[in-house]
Amino acid sequence: MATTADEVWQLLGELIQSQKETERLLQEQSQESDRHFQETERLLQEQFQESDRRFRETERVMKEQNRRVDEQLGKLGNRLGEFVEWQVRPAAVRLFKERGIDVTELSSDLSVQKGDEGLEIDLLVVNGSEAIAIEVKSKLTKADVDEHLERLDKFKRLLPRYQGLKILGAVAAMVTPSEVARYAYRQGLFVITQSGDNLVILNDQKFKPKAW
Repeated sequence: MATTADEVWQLLGELIQSQKETERLLQEQSQESDRHFQETERLLQEQFQESDRRFRETERVMKEQNRRVDEQLGKLGNRLGEFVEWQVRPAAVRLFKERGIDVTELSSDLSVQKGDEGLEIDLLVVNGSEAIAIEVKSKLTKADVDEHLERLDKFKRLLPRYQGLKILGAVAAMVTPSEVARYAYRQGLFVITQSGDNLVILNDQKFKPKAW
C-alpha cells in the first residue's frame, strides 16, 4: 500500500520531534556534567585552600615551638656556662700557682667597648708581671680557640692599663676534644679541662706559652 503525503509529513514531524528531544536530553546531560565539573572544581579548590591553611598553621606552630626550644636551650647554655665558670674560678688560682704563676688578683666577666671594637674576658688572673685571659666553655671547639686568639690580639689596645704586663691566654672547658686541645696547645694557650672530679692543665712542662 502506497504511503500518502500526509503519512510522510507525519513521519518527518515525528523524526524532527525525536531529534529535538534527543538534542534536549544531550543539552541537559551536558549542563549536568558541567554543573558536576564546576562543583568538583569548587570542592577541590576548597580542599586546597583548607590544606594550605592547615599547612601554614602547622608551619606557624612549628616555628613557635622551635623558637621556644631555642630560647630554653639558650637559657640552659647560659646556666651551664655560669656553672662551668664558677668551677673554673677557684681551680684557676690553684692550677696557675702550681705552674709558678702566683695569682694575686682574679676578675670575672671583664668587658670593654671602644668605638666599634669590644672585648669580653670570662676570667682574668693577674700577678705582678703576668695576666692570663681565660675563655670558659662547656665544650671547647676550634672556633672558640680562634675567637680567643682574636681577643688576645686586641687585649692591650683595648685595655691599656695592662700594657706593662705579659698577657697569656688560656681556654677552659668541661669537655675538650683531643684535637681541639692540641690545636690550642700549638697556638700557645693553656688548656684547662675536666679530669675525673678535678680540673687540670693539660699542657706538659715543656710547654712555652705565647705572650701578647
